[in-house]
Amino acid sequence: MVKAIENLRKRKLTGGRRKPARQRMLSEKDSYSTECVVDEYQSRRRRTRGGGIKIILDATNKVNVTDPVTNKTSNVSLISVSSNPSNRDYNRRGVITKGAIIETELGKAKVLSRPGQDGMVNAILVK
Repeated sequence: MVKAIENLRKRKLTGGRRKPARQRMLSEKDSYSTECVVDEYQSRRRRTRGGGIKIILDATNKVNVTDPVTNKTSNVSLISVSSNPSNRDYNRRGVITKGAIIETELGKAKVLSRPGQDGMVNAILVK
């Protein structure tokens, strides 16, 4: 992230003001991290750099679970988030991220996708 524009709020060593050489570009715009939780399906669309579109998942109650033994994938209900090793706060709040252990109808599963980036939750059953 370019921080050159943010640093222009400070003054020079001589006490004079700094003026920006340019405005902020759209690709340099900051945004909050997307935190997917267990609830009714909610998603957003965001334009990415280069004109692409990224679907961002805010909440979901369905997950694509793959059974490694039978190699079959099924769309099942998401019950809760058991643990999230990436962040202790995410663990308390039930935020779904890559690597989180979730409770589904078929049992416990590990999330393999990035819901904030991919727009879906893909998981694999764990023993």
